[in-house]
Amino acid sequence: MNKSILLLLLTCSLIIQCEKHADSDFPTFVVTFTKELSDQAQDGRLLLMLATNNASGPRFQINGSLETQLVFGVDVENVKPGTRMVIDNAAFGFPKRTLRDIPAGTYYVQAFLNRYETFHLSTGHDVKLPPDKGEGQQWATKPGNFYSIPIKISFDPTKELAAEIVMDQKIADLEGPTETKYVKHVRIQSKLLSDFWGRPMYLGAHVLVPEGFDAHPESKYPIMIYHGHFAADFGGFSETPPDSNMDTTDYSARFGIYGYNKIERQEAYNFYKQWIGKNFPRFLIVEIQHANPYYDDSYAVNSANIGPYGDAIMKELLPEIEKQYRGIGEGWSRFTYGGSTGGWEALAVQMFYPDDFNGCFAACPDPIDFRAYSLVDIYKDKNAYWYESPFRKIPRPATRNWLGQLQTTMEESNHLELALGTKSRSGGQWDIWEAVYSPQGPDGYPKRIFDKLTGEIDSTVAEYWKQHYDLRYILERDWATLGPKLAGKIHIYCGDMDNYYLNNAVYLMEDFLKKTSNPFYNGEVDYGDRAEHCWNGDHVNPNYISRLRYNTMYLPKILKRIADSAPIGADLKSWRY
Repeated sequence: MNKSILLLLLTCSLIIQCEKHADSDFPTFVVTFTKELSDQAQDGRLLLMLATNNASGPRFQINGSLETQLVFGVDVENVKPGTRMVIDNAAFGFPKRTLRDIPAGTYYVQAFLNRYETFHLSTGHDVKLPPDKGEGQQWATKPGNFYSIPIKISFDPTKELAAEIVMDQKIADLEGPTETKYVKHVRIQSKLLSDFWGRPMYLGAHVLVPEGFDAHPESKYPIMIYHGHFAADFGGFSETPPDSNMDTTDYSARFGIYGYNKIERQEAYNFYKQWIGKNFPRFLIVEIQHANPYYDDSYAVNSANIGPYGDAIMKELLPEIEKQYRGIGEGWSRFTYGGSTGGWEALAVQMFYPDDFNGCFAACPDPIDFRAYSLVDIYKDKNAYWYESPFRKIPRPATRNWLGQLQTTMEESNHLELALGTKSRSGGQWDIWEAVYSPQGPDGYPKRIFDKLTGEIDSTVAEYWKQHYDLRYILERDWATLGPKLAGKIHIYCGDMDNYYLNNAVYLMEDFLKKTSNPFYNGEVDYGDRAEHCWNGDHVNPNYISRLRYNTMYLPKILKRIADSAPIGADLKSWRY
């Protein structure tokens, strides 16, 4: 054979082999689950996690920090025990995009199935979602989810079969909270939510009752609703002080101090001592449990995808709490406060139910103006992930520390969620905003505000967000009717170095509020100098202390508001024993 022809054939052969390898599914992991876990076919999100250490198990090391380990996810449907589920380069990964991108080395590997169930929505759609199992919609600790014991492997991205993994473990059910003299628990089946979701759905609450509650059966009480993320029990309240010998070697990287666990317990005990104090005003404090198939919290509003949580809380749960624990049950006697998610909720419920509350205290609220959705203007920007110009393309930040140092980008934050779940099912922050604020898509899942892979913004979805959940826009649009009902009730606080850039939306809200008339809003907007996330209006104490004092720090303003605004004949004495 002519040497030139032979050389050409050999070259072509090498090219074909290289192209085949580049397009192959190598490396591959094969995952199964045992029939002892379930003999039924399963739907869900199958996760494969690799970590360079096994300090706490790979599933507990997946997050948005620089220390995150590796996760890859695929949707699975109708898989039976023993079925070989393949995870290859088609799986979406974070922070490495594909398995092929992982450097060769030694890893601890773990498989995990976040199990989905089918909900038959009142809209006529069937959707597959992970129901809350009492853990607050946390996939890594959700009772009933399957997982494997981590195994140590030598990983080679050029090897066809990396490992075969068997999931033979199931997360156990949780025990409910215990009632005490002061901490009570309420759980109701919501007709509104059950009708929407097509199955029984429940709302819960932790209620802190005042000192002397049983000894004063004639007394009725004002109610303070503390909004925030899911809590298994009432937080920040303890009848016992921390052990004087308690270990204080734990380090809080967020605050740069040692012994923060003991500080938290001491603050909880200090609150208890105040609570039972002779001159402390008596009232009810409520923490609502409203975890749902998308997140640990519903945002306490009515939503096309989440359902009528706002009405369910206000028309079903709150009346039951006030009935059982002798709440006054009138708008002048109700107040709401919270931080972050809870800050947004406090302002939103005050706006959407303006006659039912007498004041909100919104600390570091989630974006209250979508022109500053973190660092994205969803109405003008074309892409959520990039600052773009004719000759440059710069990643858009998502989080920073209090010195302004970048921690994560928008693309990274959203790609982590995309690895954990498609169709807004990650249980993450960006996905729940989408689930709450977006219209329902033709498949029954939330419409994307932006393409999760590329960041391209959908302007039609943005307009829907504006009309329904942009709190600044709604206030400005409806001030003629809302203003008279909200004067003196709006209080907003934010650090000017908020980790999630939430202060930017607060600036825009303040610009509007300062210009209000007929009436003037007559509230307050305040900022903490160089303060990071969860600053709540305390200019004296450091943030790591004031964030533990939500249940007492607004009390003087609440009492003054009651004194100034309670109607003639209102009960201002029975709860001041």
